[in-house]
Formats: sequence, structure tokens, C-alpha cells
Amino acid sequence: MQLAHEFENADFNLFQAIVEQAPDAIIFADREGAIRVWNRGAEAVFGYAAAEVLGNSLDVIIPERLRRAHWEGFRRAIDTGQTKFGGRVLTTRSVHKDGSKLYVDLSFGLIRDEAGAIAGALAVGRDCTARHIERAARLQRTE
Repeated sequence: MQLAHEFENADFNLFQAIVEQAPDAIIFADREGAIRVWNRGAEAVFGYAAAEVLGNSLDVIIPERLRRAHWEGFRRAIDTGQTKFGGRVLTTRSVHKDGSKLYVDLSFGLIRDEAGAIAGALAVGRDCTARHIERAARLQRTE
């Protein structure tokens, strides 16, 4: 990957700065499903500070009723090297730290190390709860 010349010798890690400061949630979980990256966007969406979740299971943001399906899909993706949704955005349910339910638009990807082995899974997303609440209200008004 090429970097613009002005960033090649910078005193800071450009990629780390991009992840940390991105407005969207960026979450990386290792092959076992332990959270290893949790940026400010994830803090804003889910309510947990990075220190509260790093090293813990993704279960912290997955509703209990969806965990079995999540982990089946997670394991299948790690084992096969392919995600079911292949770059498409998926709207799913999640849970905020305060217990409130969220709708989150997420895209998923697998991250490979230098040797090509899968290191874990990446999710990038944003809270879309307000959009779903408004849509439900509109549907109720038309019924």
C-alpha cells in the first residue's frame, strides 16, 4: 500500500490514528471472538469504553437470543475464510451498555496476517436505531 509522501516519515501511526478517530464503530475480534480493537466510534455507539471491553467476548454487544447464530456464522467465516455477507451492509440488533436495544448497520470482513492466515474478523458500523424507529412509526400511521 502506498502512502502519500508527507505521511511516510510522520511521528505518528497514520493507520492507528484513522481507526481511533473514525466516526464509525470499528471493532476487530481475534479468531476466538475476543475484542482486540474498539475505537471511539464503537464507544459512542455501544456505550463501553475500550478499557471495559478489550480482551472480552463480543457477547457484550450481541443480544442473547442472537448469540448462537452469531457464533455459528463467526466460526464458519473463520474456518472457511469467507463471510456470508461479503462486503454488504447488514442491519442487525445489538445491545448498548445501558441495556437499551439498538439497530446497527454493520459490514464485516476477515483480516489476514502477512502469511495469509486469518487473524480475526472486522466489523465497521453505525447506529441506525432512529431510522428504524421512524420507519416503524410511519408504517403504523399507514395501517
